[in-house]
Amino acid sequence: MKLLLAEDDVKLGELTTYMLKKKTGCSVDWVQTGNDAFDYAAASSYDVVILDWMMPEGDGRDTCARLRQAGYRGAILMLTAKDGLRDRVEGLDAGADDYLVKPFEMDELLARLRALMRRSFAPLQDDIVRMGELELQRTNQMVRQSGQDIQLSPREFQILDLLLQNKGRTLTREVILDKVWGLDADVNLKSIDAIIKLIRKKLESSDARELIQSVRGVGYKIEA
Repeated sequence: MKLLLAEDDVKLGELTTYMLKKKTGCSVDWVQTGNDAFDYAAASSYDVVILDWMMPEGDGRDTCARLRQAGYRGAILMLTAKDGLRDRVEGLDAGADDYLVKPFEMDELLARLRALMRRSFAPLQDDIVRMGELELQRTNQMVRQSGQDIQLSPREFQILDLLLQNKGRTLTREVILDKVWGLDADVNLKSIDAIIKLIRKKLESSDARELIQSVRGVGYKIEA
């Protein structure tokens, strides 16, 4: 199970992330703003997104609504000190699947996560992704263009797959680094540029050579 925690309180965020990893063995990403929560959730397949109501750069309710509008179909759990009926209704109407009032016990959070997972909200990814004459097969990590095999390294494949999953969205180098290596990895951001260059070179004999577009000073994208 893969979780995203959006919590701006540093102590609570660190503790909750530590306990979730320890108690569940799940992969847990932690961000501190609404905008980062939206970017991370839109760029990866999380089983559950845990959103704090009060955050900078987009509160939990607005972030929840944006994710649903963008097509996110995984489960969303709202954390908040607001316990009034109207607040709960607003959160659920924004697209949240459950609601947990602060302060909470870790056992209750874990129980609610288990309940959400039993409902199987997270969508399955298609094994084969096609864009024009380009075909990406996730099971065997193969890429074909106009029926011809294109040999990509595992990192090259992961980056191309990530960009295809997010057609029409610009992914920053930092997001690509986190999703492919993890933020703690000792990898220079310039390595991403080098790998993108290699992918383009391998596609240069096909119509897909212009597939990956550079967004100056930001990152990369594939147009929808």
